[in-house]
Amino acid sequence: MQRRTRGINTGLILLFSQILRVGVSNIPPVTLATLALNIWFFLSPVKPLLGSCLSVDTCYQQKDWQRLLLSPFHHADDWHLYFNMASMLWKGINLERRLGSKWFAYIIVTFSLLTGVVYLLLEFALAELMNEPGFRGNCAVGFSGVLFALKVLNNHYCPGGFPNVLGFPVPNRFACWAELVAIHFISPGTSFAGHLAGILVGLMYTLGPLKKVMEMCAGNFPSRVHHSGQQYYFNSAGYARYQDSYPYGGPGYSEEVPRNYDAYTAGLSEEEQLERALQASLWDRGKATRRGNGHQLTVLLLAVLIWMKLSLLLEM
Repeated sequence: MQRRTRGINTGLILLFSQILRVGVSNIPPVTLATLALNIWFFLSPVKPLLGSCLSVDTCYQQKDWQRLLLSPFHHADDWHLYFNMASMLWKGINLERRLGSKWFAYIIVTFSLLTGVVYLLLEFALAELMNEPGFRGNCAVGFSGVLFALKVLNNHYCPGGFPNVLGFPVPNRFACWAELVAIHFISPGTSFAGHLAGILVGLMYTLGPLKKVMEMCAGNFPSRVHHSGQQYYFNSAGYARYQDSYPYGGPGYSEEVPRNYDAYTAGLSEEEQLERALQASLWDRGKATRRGNGHQLTVLLLAVLIWMKLSLLLEM
């Protein structure tokens, strides 16, 4: 884990430009709130990285359990934030509309906490089994563990197809495992245990008892899944640094797609899928809405740039 450096946050600028391309009105509320929360904590962290990262020593030995809440929403630098939130953008658009905003918010909260707990158990088990105390001190930060859990859900609700992992087609049911290995060959400094914890939490939901337990606890808003007669397939391509990157988001949904809409095929990249999904949505919303959203986000982007410039001047 590296310390955040001062300067122009290029990753943050790219993230805002990507949100601008998608359009705020095209992003479901919980997904948008998750993006905003992560950006807010990046600009105004509650604690320094060493005070918010998650490890066995800091949580179990020092009893600093608030790190379970803080670690998923803090990032090491702007590129770490960018790649995680770019992935969150398309996963959130897909899953929130499929499951409903209330249930998706419930999933985000549950997965954020449970991924941290599983991560601690994995690191503790490695330290004991390998007699290596260093595993207790491994400190992880970022949202990528939750994203791996969400990817398991996405593959579960959209089965079939052969996503591309580093240019190689991989059966959808094995895609998460292939990506887990691939990303750590490309970027060895990432938290293998943190990403593995996310996959295990996702499997606990899709194959284990977690979903039923959540439904029993929720009561008032059981999960809902939109089913359609058409299978949708997604390609996963590209990795960079901390998390599998899906630069321009992902698929739309059957209830919003015209009958002659052919965007969701295994031959299209995720960028092309989202491009066509957005076009269909924008056709329905009209040109005026597009201009309004673009203007609002442009103003927001300018405000962030001004804020960063003032911060640099004040520190000089």
